[in-house]
Amino acid sequence: MLKHERKSKEGDTLWNEQPYKKRQKDIDARWTEKNGEKYYGYKDHAKIDTKSKLIDTYEVTSAEVHDSQPTEKLLKDEDIGREFHADTYIGEPIEKVLNDKGIIPQIIERAFKVKPLKEEQKEHNHIKSKTRCRVEHAFGFVTNSMNDFYIQSIGFKRAKGIIGLINLVYNMCRYEQIVRLNLLPMKC
Repeated sequence: MLKHERKSKEGDTLWNEQPYKKRQKDIDARWTEKNGEKYYGYKDHAKIDTKSKLIDTYEVTSAEVHDSQPTEKLLKDEDIGREFHADTYIGEPIEKVLNDKGIIPQIIERAFKVKPLKEEQKEHNHIKSKTRCRVEHAFGFVTNSMNDFYIQSIGFKRAKGIIGLINLVYNMCRYEQIVRLNLLPMKC
């Protein structure tokens, strides 16, 4: 049983002595910390096409799930032979999964105090980052133009549905930009 699966089952036993209060608590959500700030809720893990910036697939998890865990679920058969760009925290186990599936990993290399990056590694990271940063557009658009990912619902199913709708609305807005600005050749 994975760590996040075990934790998700613990919420069922909370607040049983106060059923009215339990209905008002999101027992599926979890806490996480990022850059010293604590967050409670869920995460949207998305695989985004680097050319069109459209969300291809997504997976919703509770907040404590590491970003690398749903990576394998995001992959499709169409990804074989293509490059997969990711941050350094995705790690070696995911790189092995990508290689086994015939997907070309383009993961940013990380420097450590005892092992700084060589100039060649820095250059490769710079090239990879130019492509990988395009996907940040989706999250920036949602944050700045769509009131961020703040949702006020209780339960994983509702949160997953709302996040799915947020992703859909982002894709519709992005598609409108692609058509209006003639950014990509359209197939008739």
